Amino acid sequence: MTATGASEGARVRGAPTAGPWWWARRRSAVLDVFLAVVSGLECALEGERFAANAQLPEALGLLLGLVVGAVLLVRRRWPVVVVLVAIAVLPAEMGALLGMVGLYTLAASDVPRRIIALLTGMTIVGGMLTAFFAMRQDVVSEPAFHPPAWFLPVMTMAVCLVMTAPPVLWGLYVGARRRLVESLRERADGLERELSLLADRAEERAEWARNEERTRIAREMHDVVAHRVSLMVVHSAALQAIALKDPEKASKNAALVGDMGRQALTELREMLGVLRTAEGSAVRRAPASDAPQRLAAVAAQAKAKTPAAAPGGPAAGVPVSAEPDGEGPCLAELAELVGQSRAAGMTVELSVEGSSGGDIDGTGPDYGPGVEQTVFRVVQEALTNVHKHAPGARARVRLAHRAGEVAVQVENGPSARGATDAGLPSGGNGLVGMRERVTALGGAFVSGPTDEGGFRVSAVVPAVAPAPATG
Repeated sequence: MTATGASEGARVRGAPTAGPWWWARRRSAVLDVFLAVVSGLECALEGERFAANAQLPEALGLLLGLVVGAVLLVRRRWPVVVVLVAIAVLPAEMGALLGMVGLYTLAASDVPRRIIALLTGMTIVGGMLTAFFAMRQDVVSEPAFHPPAWFLPVMTMAVCLVMTAPPVLWGLYVGARRRLVESLRERADGLERELSLLADRAEERAEWARNEERTRIAREMHDVVAHRVSLMVVHSAALQAIALKDPEKASKNAALVGDMGRQALTELREMLGVLRTAEGSAVRRAPASDAPQRLAAVAAQAKAKTPAAAPGGPAAGVPVSAEPDGEGPCLAELAELVGQSRAAGMTVELSVEGSSGGDIDGTGPDYGPGVEQTVFRVVQEALTNVHKHAPGARARVRLAHRAGEVAVQVENGPSARGATDAGLPSGGNGLVGMRERVTALGGAFVSGPTDEGGFRVSAVVPAVAPAPATG
């Protein structure tokens, strides 16, 4: 807005071709030039008549009319100036077109309403006085015409309203409509920017989700496969050591290795089937389900479907327990997990505090499947690390059911003297995966070496996992 109150917003509303100076479009400039020419001719004729009545040179009246009419060229830049000029020439009875166009432009601009009302009132008062004295002079010049007393005021008011009300009302309507369109355009631009930001954020969330999914898949693959492969390597090393001394025990170890290998392959095949994107391309042993399944649930179902291969009970084969569909490993399988490590030659002690009935089979209060699966995976990975890094060491697994939480601790001593290292590789992902699982449920995870030269892993998991954050 300029110092005179005119709006410069019109120049922002660009067109295919920009106009010169303060015009936003060329056709606006052409229209203003045409109006200025018409108003100039009108004011010139009226100025000549005014000069004759005032006994002034006619050339001065013509020049004054042309200058006054040309003021319409700046009506878009300075509408207040145009209206003031129109009010100034009212006593000369000139500038009718100038006043109407000026009032319309003023009402349609962004000039404050109080200024519009003030200038409109000044125009009405000036027009009424000019029209009243002009009509009175005409009435006096006609001796035969004797109008009533109300005639002159009513006619004067009517003429002024006809000359001022239509352009002002039309200008107010056009200005309000223009501001509404600009507001809608700005709102549309704002919505477009917001949609663009939302799209960028959605892309960021999608990338974050892909990274999280890759991490979760890697963690599941590590938890499900690494444990069994580690036991296979341990049994293979034992088989190599006793192959000639104790053929019967070597045969049992060979059966264990074969059984664990089949289970690892089955679970790996099931998980890879879930990861396939093409429908029906997954190779499954069970009928495909329309609903997506978690990798942990698939691994659990695969383990449930795998029979114990070696005869002779637990000492000859790895026991496998069936689990409900859609559930991962549970705390009831901790005893079975510890039994697998014992079968591999590790001395493992399992103790449970707060369990119902005082048994030590890993049972206790019912928790959510995510909580039980997390605790199971922590114990599984900790025992796998003992096989890898502390061959021959004694291990102790402690499970405590507390009010509102479950705690687990796996501690092992130093490696036994003379124990043969199985040579298992380590990628350093085990502790990271355990920490991610526990912290994702709002729990606490601590790991580190002990004073005796062993290693301790501790985790506390809330009994109720926090709800996943949305958006």
